[in-house]
Amino acid sequence: MNSDLLVFWPALAAGLLVAATHVPLGMRVLDRGIVFIDLAVAQIAGLGVIAADWLGFERHGPAVQIAALAAALAGAAGLHWTERRWPQVQEAIIGVAFVLAANVAILLLAANPQGAEHLKDLLVGQILWVNAAQLPLVALASAAILGMWFWAGDRLFYVLFACAVTVSVQLVGLYLVFTTLIVPALATRGLRRGRLAAGYLLSTIGYAAGLTLSGVGDFPAGPLVVTAIVLLGGAVFLASARDARI
Repeated sequence: MNSDLLVFWPALAAGLLVAATHVPLGMRVLDRGIVFIDLAVAQIAGLGVIAADWLGFERHGPAVQIAALAAALAGAAGLHWTERRWPQVQEAIIGVAFVLAANVAILLLAANPQGAEHLKDLLVGQILWVNAAQLPLVALASAAILGMWFWAGDRLFYVLFACAVTVSVQLVGLYLVFTTLIVPALATRGLRRGRLAAGYLLSTIGYAAGLTLSGVGDFPAGPLVVTAIVLLGGAVFLASARDARI
């Protein structure tokens, strides 16, 4: 039991830290109609990680973190420029950016015998293997991002978004990052009051349920958490939509 708790609590804490920044950012993403920006910027950050690894840097060293952040910021800056230049096709441009980054990453991993495993880690993540020693720095970064978001809002949207995604994609994987960003925002869209609190609660229950089921059934934690959040979010979305019609 104690060993299960030692694995469970860092994973749950990591999920809640991701939710702390992604729930409010996701609501803004949904309002702006650029839903797939998370996938694109996360994939670009992942490309930075893969490129640094391809160049021979230590996989979890500072050079890799710098490469991931630099790639994410460059991608975010490019998407910010295209949004101002061609806003009517911004979602299509985001999709192209995602596909390009994903395929360049595959090319860089082609000669790596562990390439498939690296790609799986980037997409699915290894949330159960989060090291508790990582969490204080992640918490500090999340607090700084949240503070700047509530202070500056849209003025620093792309920069803060790139920073949040860089931290989270290496922690829980691209699929969980996207799910945490979009599902709570979509599920609570019809709520007139307490939307942010409801989004946080949905994420907390989803992460806790997915991790618990993973421990009980010995299934991969990331996909179970994604499934739990989506099912719970779907129920909340349908309930709020029904209430809105009434």
